[in-house]
Amino acid sequence: MQDTGQNQQPSGQKQQPVQGPGVSGYLDDCTCDVETIDKFNNYRLFPRLQKLLESDYFRYYKVNLKRPCPFWNDISQCGRRDCAVKPCQSDEVPDGIKSASYKYSEEANNLIEECEQAERLGAVDESLSEETQKAVLQWTKHDDSSDNFCEADDIQSPDAEYVDLLLNPERYTGYKGPDTWKIWNVIYEENCFKPQTIKRPLNPLASGQGKSKGLCVEKRAFYRLISGLHASINVHLSARYLLQDTWLEKKWGHNITEFQQRFDGVLTEGEGPRRLKNLYFLYLIELRALSKVLPFFERPDFQLFTGNKIQDAENKKLLLEILHEIKSFPLHFDENSFFAGDKKEAHKLKGHAVDESTSERVRWSPHHEDFRLHFRNISRIMDCVGCFKCRLWGKLQTQGLGTALKILFSEKLIANMPESGPSYEFQLTRQEIVSLFNAFGRISTSVKELENFRNLLQNIH
Repeated sequence: MQDTGQNQQPSGQKQQPVQGPGVSGYLDDCTCDVETIDKFNNYRLFPRLQKLLESDYFRYYKVNLKRPCPFWNDISQCGRRDCAVKPCQSDEVPDGIKSASYKYSEEANNLIEECEQAERLGAVDESLSEETQKAVLQWTKHDDSSDNFCEADDIQSPDAEYVDLLLNPERYTGYKGPDTWKIWNVIYEENCFKPQTIKRPLNPLASGQGKSKGLCVEKRAFYRLISGLHASINVHLSARYLLQDTWLEKKWGHNITEFQQRFDGVLTEGEGPRRLKNLYFLYLIELRALSKVLPFFERPDFQLFTGNKIQDAENKKLLLEILHEIKSFPLHFDENSFFAGDKKEAHKLKGHAVDESTSERVRWSPHHEDFRLHFRNISRIMDCVGCFKCRLWGKLQTQGLGTALKILFSEKLIANMPESGPSYEFQLTRQEIVSLFNAFGRISTSVKELENFRNLLQNIH
């Protein structure tokens, strides 16, 4: 999703930009400041996170890029070479990943293969052990459950293919214009909470209309997450822009003009800094989710299973180091403030019924799922993106954010997990794990790139 409507030309108004290309000070709806995030991310987290994401477990992502758009038929496919995605050949993907590695341990993998074989036969075979029968029912229940915020791809589909994310990087592809505006228009107009009085033009988040005033804190948070994701994508495109395209070579790099058109305080009439604040807000939400899910990954049974025992053990050690570093962050977002307003409205957004006499969560309610259903719809819209590389990264990042939200809304389930053995109440598939860390890796990269753009702009002036 590119040329996403965040470019604005100068309006002639003499408005002072906020800290050049970035922002400073405290963020809305939380107590953290931009400077603390920059220092923590750029010098303590970013280098180790990039190393983890280069490992086999995290670089291979299975995705179905051929799913039809569920909302309209007239998709204009991008024919440019840079829009294409090169899938992996079968022999390029480690055997451990191709088998049953979307669960979390070798022992569990063997059990699940047995379970799934039984499922394919159409019933729970009574000859299976009692534990295996229970696992069949529990994992089937999980896979079909409504606790997920994204409509996940059927990775067993013949159309689902493994993609090497390192060989298909997110960068500017030339996909732009009304088709991209249409995607973001649908996201903001139909699936993102907003004040009913605000009218938005076709070009989404254009100057003067991207404010979230009048929204309760919960709905404002939802809006800011989507705006933050939008901003982060545009930072990536500006940082990996096609600067030179000749028959000899292609040169990718920082396009300062493109970045300024999207984020400069003057050129965007104050909207650019607000978008970047939303990017930092998204960073804090995903950071908090990673700190909360640490117990899931700390269990002895969990492996980043690829079949290479030495590499898998080293990667788990690095993963835990990163998660402990994240947990040490001093100014974590308080997710209780996420839904700190009207309790009935808050639980409605989270998707839980409320006992009005106690205002306590009593069960999952399929009739009160505003927050989750809005986000699921956004994940479905990714199948309408006409650029396959943009679709790949759009699907991965929305699934990653959806997984982060799932974690934040599963705190009690995570706390009640057994120290060993399968966790039936709270699970993460390999797809969710890969998307969670890669999505956060993209946000982390955006924060790092903001520092790079600041330095480039200082050298110019």
